[in-house]
Amino acid sequence: MAAISSVGAFVARASTFAGRKVQGAASNGTAGKMSARASPWFPGADAPAYLDGSAPCDYGFDPLGLGKVPSNLERFQEAELIHCRWAMLGTAGCWGVEALGFGTWQDAPLAALSGNETYFGKEIPLSLPALAGIEFFVMAYVESARSSETDRTKRMYPGGAFDPAGLASDPKEFEILKRKEIANGRLAMVAFLGIITQSNANGMGPVQAWAAHVADPWNVSAAQNAAAVPFL
Repeated sequence: MAAISSVGAFVARASTFAGRKVQGAASNGTAGKMSARASPWFPGADAPAYLDGSAPCDYGFDPLGLGKVPSNLERFQEAELIHCRWAMLGTAGCWGVEALGFGTWQDAPLAALSGNETYFGKEIPLSLPALAGIEFFVMAYVESARSSETDRTKRMYPGGAFDPAGLASDPKEFEILKRKEIANGRLAMVAFLGIITQSNANGMGPVQAWAAHVADPWNVSAAQNAAAVPFL
């Protein structure tokens, strides 16, 4: 869980120092050559040249140099966005099923495996294998259709039916929403990792863990959780 703390610190710091650029200027007043961009995620470090701050929430974080190849960088950016969206849905689902009184997210699938296929208390006329098969083919079709889009922006931000309120119609607002989505998605990935770790440690769901912390914050916290703070 030390990794979670490190990523959380990075997210917080990155939100504070978003997108700084350091530019040089010639003595005659004309724009000079752009100097290395400060890397907000690590004070005193310079961002790699290929991370120029043009992408949403680009804070120069690539210590392993995985994005040196432009095609790889584009693929990683797209993959991160998709994972962010899944993580936000997954985190909301873990909280939602428990908050609505249908058990924890760990217990919900067990009800289906026991032959009692229900969804929010309603019986489902299909078996679990049938549902899994339908989901597999539907997701395969949707992902295939998305991947066939040659316009990278449309592939990542399709708009249209996916933006019924027209929130992205204003270009400036669209850029703000891109940054918000990535920032919240990264936090959701960290949160989901924490939910899984908490479940493995004591079998509690996120609502149970939150309620226990609120009831006794001084004794029930990450500082007293060996799963959250290894070697404690």
